[in-house]
Amino acid sequence: MMRPGLTAAGDRVRLPVAEQLLAPLLDDLAIAYAEDPVSVGQLLAAHAGSVLRLDHAAVSEDMPEYERAIRAGQADESREALFAELPAEHTDPLLTADLAITLAGRLTHLAAHIRHTTNRSTRP
Repeated sequence: MMRPGLTAAGDRVRLPVAEQLLAPLLDDLAIAYAEDPVSVGQLLAAHAGSVLRLDHAAVSEDMPEYERAIRAGQADESREALFAELPAEHTDPLLTADLAITLAGRLTHLAAHIRHTTNRSTRP
């Protein structure tokens, strides 16, 4: 389970997602690439192309909205193809009710500490 903490400045709650979710994902990507560099490389290159085309569409002032939507769909599709190749443990984490309550309690405790020590609300 994720163990939230405070940032060094003490003004934000930090969720250690990288070390618990992204590091194993990167490890598996490296292993998959080592096992089949051609196929994994093709999937990554296709996804990179989709993302770059979407980025271009997002900042282009003369790009029609339907073209942005098409490019967003293509990026989603290539991302889904990569996700489909991942082992099951890299799907969204599922928490039991007790773990969810524990995590919520820790987050609330840390957020209350920040609010108490700064005497201000971070609401917009």
